[in-house]
Amino acid sequence: MRFDIMTLFPELVDTVLSSSIIGRARNSGAIEVVLHQIRDYSEDKHRRVDDTPYGGGMGMLMAPGPVYRCYLDVLRQAGEAGRRRVIYMSPQGKLLTQKKVRELAGCESLILLCGHYEGIDCRVIDAICDEELSIGDYVLTGGELPACILVDSVARCVEGVLADESCYLEESVACGMLEYPQYTKPAEFLGKKVPEVLLSGDHAAVKRWRYEQALEKTKRCRPDLL
Repeated sequence: MRFDIMTLFPELVDTVLSSSIIGRARNSGAIEVVLHQIRDYSEDKHRRVDDTPYGGGMGMLMAPGPVYRCYLDVLRQAGEAGRRRVIYMSPQGKLLTQKKVRELAGCESLILLCGHYEGIDCRVIDAICDEELSIGDYVLTGGELPACILVDSVARCVEGVLADESCYLEESVACGMLEYPQYTKPAEFLGKKVPEVLLSGDHAAVKRWRYEQALEKTKRCRPDLL
Protein backbone atom coordinates (compact mmCIF):
# COMPACT_ATOMS: atom_id res chain seq x y z
CA MET A 1 0.00 0.00 0.00
CA ARG A 2 1.26 3.47 -0.88
CA PHE A 3 0.92 6.61 1.24
CA ASP A 4 1.75 9.98 -0.38
CA ILE A 5 1.97 12.76 2.21
CA MET A 6 1.91 16.43 1.17
CA THR A 7 3.46 18.55 3.92
CA LEU A 8 5.66 21.50 4.84
CA PHE A 9 7.53 19.32 7.34
CA PRO A 10 8.48 16.03 5.66
CA GLU A 11 11.37 15.50 8.07
CA LEU A 12 8.95 15.39 11.02
CA VAL A 13 6.75 12.79 9.32
CA ASP A 14 9.73 10.73 8.19
CA THR A 15 11.15 10.62 11.71
CA VAL A 16 7.90 9.34 13.22
CA LEU A 17 7.27 6.78 10.47
CA SER A 18 10.81 5.39 10.39
CA SER A 19 10.72 3.65 13.76
CA SER A 20 9.36 0.41 15.18
CA ILE A 21 6.78 -1.65 13.28
CA ILE A 22 5.99 1.02 10.68
CA GLY A 23 9.67 1.61 9.98
CA ARG A 24 10.20 -2.11 9.45
CA ALA A 25 7.14 -2.27 7.20
CA ARG A 26 8.61 0.49 5.04
CA ASN A 27 11.97 -1.28 4.87
CA SER A 28 10.37 -4.59 3.92
CA GLY A 29 8.20 -3.03 1.23
CA ALA A 30 4.90 -3.96 2.89
CA ILE A 31 4.00 -0.27 2.70
CA GLU A 32 5.47 2.67 0.82
CA VAL A 33 5.54 6.18 2.30
CA VAL A 34 6.44 8.99 -0.11
CA LEU A 35 6.86 12.52 1.27
CA HIS A 36 6.26 15.65 -0.78
CA GLN A 37 7.50 19.09 0.29
CA ILE A 38 4.75 21.56 -0.66
CA ARG A 39 7.24 24.44 -0.49
CA ASP A 40 9.06 22.99 -3.51
CA TYR A 41 6.04 23.96 -5.60
CA SER A 42 6.01 27.62 -4.65
CA GLU A 43 6.58 30.08 -7.49
CA ASP A 44 7.70 32.78 -5.04
CA LYS A 45 11.45 33.48 -5.08
CA HIS A 46 11.48 33.11 -1.30
CA ARG A 47 9.51 29.83 -1.52
CA ARG A 48 6.60 31.30 0.39
CA VAL A 49 3.47 29.18 0.55
CA ASP A 50 1.23 31.36 2.75
CA ASP A 51 -0.50 34.74 2.65
CA THR A 52 -2.94 36.84 4.65
CA PRO A 53 -6.59 35.74 4.53
CA TYR A 54 -9.14 37.82 2.66
CA GLY A 55 -11.49 39.54 5.10
CA GLY A 56 -8.79 39.84 7.73
CA GLY A 57 -8.20 37.71 10.79
CA MET A 58 -5.36 36.20 12.75
CA GLY A 59 -2.51 34.26 11.19
CA MET A 60 -1.59 33.21 7.67
CA LEU A 61 -3.31 30.85 5.26
CA MET A 62 -1.66 28.34 2.95
CA ALA A 63 -2.17 29.44 -0.66
CA PRO A 64 -3.88 27.07 -3.10
CA GLY A 65 -1.31 27.21 -5.91
CA PRO A 66 1.61 25.31 -4.31
CA VAL A 67 -0.76 22.71 -2.87
CA TYR A 68 -2.41 22.09 -6.23
CA ARG A 69 0.86 21.86 -8.13
CA CYS A 70 2.18 19.45 -5.51
CA TYR A 71 -0.94 17.34 -5.90
CA LEU A 72 -0.57 17.15 -9.67
CA ASP A 73 3.02 15.99 -9.27
CA VAL A 74 1.93 13.36 -6.75
CA LEU A 75 -0.49 12.00 -9.34
CA ARG A 76 2.27 11.96 -11.93
CA GLN A 77 4.66 10.13 -9.63
CA ALA A 78 2.12 7.65 -8.27
CA GLY A 79 0.81 6.70 -11.71
CA GLU A 80 -2.56 5.04 -12.14
CA ALA A 81 -2.87 3.50 -8.68
CA GLY A 82 -6.36 2.10 -8.18
CA ARG A 83 -8.76 2.97 -5.38
CA ARG A 84 -6.89 6.13 -4.42
CA ARG A 85 -8.34 8.52 -1.84
CA VAL A 86 -7.23 12.05 -1.02
CA ILE A 87 -7.67 13.02 2.63
CA TYR A 88 -7.18 16.40 4.31
CA MET A 89 -6.23 16.05 7.96
CA SER A 90 -8.40 18.66 9.67
CA PRO A 91 -10.11 19.24 13.05
CA GLN A 92 -13.21 20.02 10.99
CA GLY A 93 -13.30 16.51 9.53
CA LYS A 94 -15.15 13.40 10.62
CA LEU A 95 -13.59 11.51 13.50
CA LEU A 96 -11.12 8.80 12.53
CA THR A 97 -12.44 5.49 13.86
CA GLN A 98 -11.32 1.89 13.58
CA LYS A 99 -14.17 1.29 11.12
CA LYS A 100 -12.80 4.06 8.89
CA VAL A 101 -9.27 2.67 9.32
CA ARG A 102 -10.39 -0.74 8.02
CA GLU A 103 -12.15 0.95 5.11
CA LEU A 104 -9.04 2.93 4.17
CA ALA A 105 -6.90 -0.20 4.43
CA GLY A 106 -8.85 -1.49 1.44
CA CYS A 107 -7.43 1.28 -0.74
CA GLU A 108 -4.31 0.75 -2.81
CA SER A 109 -3.16 4.34 -2.38
CA LEU A 110 -3.85 7.21 0.02
CA ILE A 111 -2.82 10.83 -0.49
CA LEU A 112 -2.73 12.81 2.76
CA LEU A 113 -2.72 16.60 2.82
CA CYS A 114 -1.29 18.31 5.92
CA GLY A 115 -2.29 21.89 6.63
CA HIS A 116 -0.41 24.42 8.72
CA TYR A 117 -0.72 28.00 9.96
CA GLU A 118 -4.47 28.83 9.93
CA GLY A 119 -5.24 26.15 7.38
CA ILE A 120 -5.48 25.99 3.58
CA ASP A 121 -7.46 28.01 1.04
CA CYS A 122 -10.72 26.05 0.84
CA ARG A 123 -10.83 26.12 -2.97
CA VAL A 124 -7.99 23.65 -3.35
CA ILE A 125 -9.43 21.42 -0.60
CA ASP A 126 -12.73 21.31 -2.47
CA ALA A 127 -10.95 20.61 -5.75
CA ILE A 128 -8.71 17.69 -4.76
CA CYS A 129 -9.89 16.11 -1.47
CA ASP A 130 -12.36 13.26 -1.14
CA GLU A 131 -12.86 13.80 2.57
CA GLU A 132 -11.56 15.49 5.73
CA LEU A 133 -10.62 13.45 8.79
CA SER A 134 -9.90 14.48 12.37
CA ILE A 135 -8.15 12.55 15.14
CA GLY A 136 -10.08 14.38 17.87
CA ASP A 137 -11.81 17.52 18.99
CA TYR A 138 -8.70 19.59 19.55
CA VAL A 139 -6.41 21.75 17.41
CA LEU A 140 -2.74 21.04 16.63
CA THR A 141 -0.13 23.23 14.94
CA GLY A 142 -0.32 21.17 11.76
CA GLY A 143 -1.63 18.04 10.12
CA GLU A 144 1.63 16.10 10.29
CA LEU A 145 1.00 14.24 13.55
CA PRO A 146 -2.58 13.32 12.56
CA ALA A 147 -1.22 12.04 9.23
CA CYS A 148 1.30 9.87 11.09
CA ILE A 149 -1.48 8.49 13.27
CA LEU A 150 -3.59 7.65 10.23
CA VAL A 151 -0.67 5.90 8.49
CA ASP A 152 0.18 3.94 11.63
CA SER A 153 -3.40 2.78 12.20
CA VAL A 154 -4.09 1.89 8.57
CA ALA A 155 -0.71 0.22 7.97
CA ARG A 156 -1.37 -2.19 10.85
CA CYS A 157 -4.25 -3.62 8.82
CA VAL A 158 -2.09 -4.16 5.72
CA GLU A 159 -0.95 -7.70 5.02
CA GLY A 160 2.68 -8.25 5.93
CA VAL A 161 2.95 -5.42 8.48
CA LEU A 162 1.98 -7.45 11.58
CA ALA A 163 2.73 -11.11 12.17
CA ASP A 164 -0.93 -12.16 12.27
CA GLU A 165 -4.29 -10.45 11.71
CA SER A 166 -5.28 -11.28 15.30
CA CYS A 167 -2.73 -8.65 16.32
CA TYR A 168 -5.13 -5.95 15.16
CA LEU A 169 -8.50 -7.73 15.21
CA GLU A 170 -8.46 -8.56 18.92
CA GLU A 171 -7.14 -5.28 20.31
CA SER A 172 -9.07 -2.55 22.10
CA VAL A 173 -11.82 -0.91 19.99
CA ALA A 174 -10.97 -3.04 16.94
CA CYS A 175 -12.95 -5.97 18.34
CA GLY A 176 -15.84 -3.79 19.52
CA MET A 177 -14.73 -3.74 23.16
CA LEU A 178 -11.74 -2.62 25.16
CA GLU A 179 -8.97 -5.16 25.58
CA TYR A 180 -8.79 -7.40 28.62
CA PRO A 181 -6.04 -6.83 31.28
CA GLN A 182 -2.72 -8.46 30.41
CA TYR A 183 0.14 -9.71 32.59
CA THR A 184 3.70 -10.98 32.19
CA LYS A 185 6.43 -12.19 34.56
CA PRO A 186 6.90 -11.99 37.50
CA ALA A 187 3.81 -13.79 38.77
CA GLU A 188 3.62 -11.32 41.68
CA PHE A 189 4.45 -7.61 41.56
CA LEU A 190 3.87 -4.97 44.25
CA GLY A 191 1.85 -7.54 46.16
CA LYS A 192 -0.53 -8.17 43.27
CA LYS A 193 -0.65 -11.67 41.77
CA VAL A 194 -1.49 -12.73 38.25
CA PRO A 195 -5.04 -14.20 38.18
CA GLU A 196 -4.91 -17.95 38.73
CA VAL A 197 -6.91 -18.70 35.60
CA LEU A 198 -4.05 -17.37 33.44
CA LEU A 199 -1.68 -19.86 35.08
CA SER A 200 -4.08 -22.79 34.81
CA GLY A 201 -3.31 -23.89 31.27
CA ASP A 202 -7.06 -24.19 30.62
CA HIS A 203 -7.37 -22.35 27.30
CA ALA A 204 -11.17 -22.35 27.30
CA ALA A 205 -11.25 -20.87 30.79
CA VAL A 206 -8.67 -18.25 29.82
CA LYS A 207 -10.69 -17.27 26.75
CA ARG A 208 -13.87 -16.97 28.81
CA TRP A 209 -12.09 -14.92 31.52
CA ARG A 210 -10.65 -12.54 28.93
CA TYR A 211 -14.05 -11.99 27.34
CA GLU A 212 -15.67 -11.29 30.72
CA GLN A 213 -12.89 -8.89 31.69
CA ALA A 214 -13.09 -7.07 28.37
CA LEU A 215 -16.85 -6.73 28.69
CA GLU A 216 -16.62 -5.44 32.27
CA LYS A 217 -13.91 -2.91 31.38
CA THR A 218 -15.86 -1.67 28.38
CA LYS A 219 -19.01 -1.20 30.47
CA ARG A 220 -17.01 0.76 33.03
CA CYS A 221 -14.79 2.90 30.77
CA ARG A 222 -16.42 3.06 27.32
CA PRO A 223 -20.09 2.05 27.50
CA ASP A 224 -20.64 3.89 24.21
CA LEU A 225 -18.85 1.05 22.42
CA LEU A 226 -21.41 -1.55 23.48
